[in-house]
Amino acid sequence: MSAHVQVEMLPRGALIGGALLVATALIVVTFARLTGYQPARPDPSAVVSRADVRFEDRRNGAIAVYSGDSDRLVDTLAPGSNGFVRGVMRGLARDRRAEHIGERAPFRLTHWANGRLSLDDPSTGRHIDLEVFGITNAGAFAEILTAATQAKETP
Repeated sequence: MSAHVQVEMLPRGALIGGALLVATALIVVTFARLTGYQPARPDPSAVVSRADVRFEDRRNGAIAVYSGDSDRLVDTLAPGSNGFVRGVMRGLARDRRAEHIGERAPFRLTHWANGRLSLDDPSTGRHIDLEVFGITNAGAFAEILTAATQAKETP
């Protein structure tokens, strides 16, 4: 008894095209690494508003946001809300733990004249352009910045 198995093969052109695509990507990445190429950063812009803030986890799952310069409570993120903020801050906290930096150092939120919103960790040198994650995600940090700047203005 002989079993005849028919094997479908990918067209030869598709295999060659895929191999060329992978090879091109490897060549470009290797060139960038060897030459030290860095993608262009946006032109500097004027600061519209800026606030240093500190985040603290609460036992009930909330996150308290404090002014970095006065330790004044400026906002509270309800438990289970603001998943993007929680994720970003978890990543930055992990970087700080790896470099043995304490939790008390503030982060810097900046709203730029060109519409960008950024989050910096002066302790580690990390910089995140928040608008690249979409308007809703950046908006969560914009609300924190607004609360922090309003708290700074009120005595």
